[in-house]
Amino acid sequence: MHFNCPRKPRPFLERIPKVYILCSMDPKEIRAMIETKLQSISVEVDGDGTHFEAVIVSPEFEGKSLLERHKLVYDALGDAMKERIHALSLKTYTPGQWESMKAGA
Repeated sequence: MHFNCPRKPRPFLERIPKVYILCSMDPKEIRAMIETKLQSISVEVDGDGTHFEAVIVSPEFEGKSLLERHKLVYDALGDAMKERIHALSLKTYTPGQWESMKAGA
């Protein structure tokens, strides 16, 4: 089967780099998004507008692997992970892990 294409291919368009513009976010906005979706005891977020670090303590992390915990957080942030957050470093703890860590400090 042959299809007629009304336009000729434009190979030069394939060479144009794709540009993504990141709109900065406030760490408080990320914190609110996480707190809205996850039952949490503590959420601390710090960052410069596109690069962030978050420490999250939640009973929802019980019995979950590190990858599953991170997926819960990424799901809570939704499209912001694709469009507004360039990098996010996560530390996720259950309440028991958090208490043990504080006791050892």
